[in-house]
Amino acid sequence: MILITGGRGAVATHLTTLLHHDGLPVRLGSARPEGLTPPAGVPTIRLDLTDPATFPTALTGITTVFLYASPDRVTDFIDHARRAGVTHIVLLSSSSVLGPDPDNDPLAKSHLDVERALLASSITTTILRPGSFASNAGAWAWPIKAGRPVSLPFPAAHNDPIHEKDVAEAAHAVLTDPRHHGGRFTLTGPESLTFTQQIDQLAAVTGRPVTINHVTREEWKQEMADYISATYADALLNWWESHDGKPAALTRTVEELTGHPARPFTTWATEHIADFTTDFTTL
Repeated sequence: MILITGGRGAVATHLTTLLHHDGLPVRLGSARPEGLTPPAGVPTIRLDLTDPATFPTALTGITTVFLYASPDRVTDFIDHARRAGVTHIVLLSSSSVLGPDPDNDPLAKSHLDVERALLASSITTTILRPGSFASNAGAWAWPIKAGRPVSLPFPAAHNDPIHEKDVAEAAHAVLTDPRHHGGRFTLTGPESLTFTQQIDQLAAVTGRPVTINHVTREEWKQEMADYISATYADALLNWWESHDGKPAALTRTVEELTGHPARPFTTWATEHIADFTTDFTTL
């Protein structure tokens, strides 16, 4: 049986559907399983990756785990997994670990700590390292719906937006094909886009004009203070600044694993058009 952690996430949701469609036994774990709506016949279970008391029951009878990177109690999780008989873990990490100084980048370090703990264990570990998720553009939904400009400190910063379905399909491939077990895979979208280009594409898809408010680092931090801690805000700002005007390196790994090219950003935008256009009066 395969345990999928982070059951409320988009990647886990799509992955569960793919595995269930294959007829494979799947258990979906979440800190709040009561809110899950998996395919009929897929059991859910409480699994809080920060609470080792939830590990034994969730891992009973499990041989394979799809794991979200949570560094807090990862050593405890690995110990419980090993004792339960888990032989393969697929980790959803981040390509940020490949940066020039990941140990001093809070965002990268949280993923790197999990990678290191797993690689030091006796459990076969396969690592997926996606870059920037296309869904990060969801942070712009509110100002776009409100007809307000999107605040950006580095509008010319490049990233490689990847569709969550491509990540899920890549995870499905490495979970089900033994040839990929133990591999390290860097996943990107099909093209390097600046934030400005992504916003232009959103405007074209939604039919709404979208403007950009070019703010300073400090202005953006102040605007986001209620949502992102100063430490992580600085890490994001540093990452964007390092990619300002510099195209992101791309891979064909999605196509190599799934058999089809990675979905373009416009596909994600079209599928999520309601997030950017639903009128506030109908919410």
